[in-house]
Amino acid sequence: MRVLFAAPMNAWGGFLPGIRSEMPDVQFEASGRFEVDTLAGYDILIPTMTRITGELLKGADRLKLIQQCGAGLEGVDVQAARERGIRVANVPTDISGNADSVAELAIYLMVGLSRDFRGMSRSLEAGKMGEPRGRALSGKTVGIVGIGGIGRALIRRLRGFDVRMIGIKRRKSELSAEELGLEWIGAPEDLHELLGRSDYVVLSLPLTPDTFHTMNPETLRLMKPDAYLINLARGGLVDHDALGQALASGTIAGAGLDVFWDEPPDPRDPIFRHNVLATPHVAGSTDISIRGIVKVVAENIRRLEQNLELRYMAW
Repeated sequence: MRVLFAAPMNAWGGFLPGIRSEMPDVQFEASGRFEVDTLAGYDILIPTMTRITGELLKGADRLKLIQQCGAGLEGVDVQAARERGIRVANVPTDISGNADSVAELAIYLMVGLSRDFRGMSRSLEAGKMGEPRGRALSGKTVGIVGIGGIGRALIRRLRGFDVRMIGIKRRKSELSAEELGLEWIGAPEDLHELLGRSDYVVLSLPLTPDTFHTMNPETLRLMKPDAYLINLARGGLVDHDALGQALASGTIAGAGLDVFWDEPPDPRDPIFRHNVLATPHVAGSTDISIRGIVKVVAENIRRLEQNLELRYMAW
């Protein structure tokens, strides 16, 4: 059984060494980059951030499974895989510890921006103590766009910070605001209300054709000038140029980004000159989440070997 890990060897917090240890009898190979030259000769593909197109799948002579090591499948042509009889599966965020880890990083980004991480660095360099004055989370309103596994994990953690929480859910009627622990919940068409009320806007929704550039010139202008945008989900949710203009003009106060328009982003991008606290797509990369993901991926590989029904399939 040959498995291709479409990423550098040490990407994703040691996932590859972890699953090799879990499954020593399986042959795992890393592509060395977020690209794949050929799928010929492989039984399983772990795509990570690599785009898997219908054209690339034409060369898959024995591929049986595309198994993502996370939840995101937006880079995989699932329909083309279906047409070739290649199964596609992922690891839902709320079963592996991934959602909990992402929620923790969201709070890190919120606190870092609120306490003026740039100002603190300048004070240390200048030998100043007791500066700058930060903003507390208590009493602020957090607007969570996307109440899936990550959104719910964030809600649980924010309760201890004495914040108000509001949210947007794809289908408003599924669960009430009270059941979710929110003061108010809206549908996608109510995004304007959430943006106008929130001190922090947290994006934790999937990237689809409908959600592409959810944050654009129009929606960014609806945010408060002292509000922060936090993106934990996918870079395509935010219009890069519009965000740069919003930061430069003071339309919003800052942004916390774990995901980007291009990955890796260019560190010389002018957007990073503004009040941006950035992390290199590590929200889900913790000891707990990687162990959980390894177990789910290993289970599906074993199920494939034993001709058993796979878990968490996209089709």
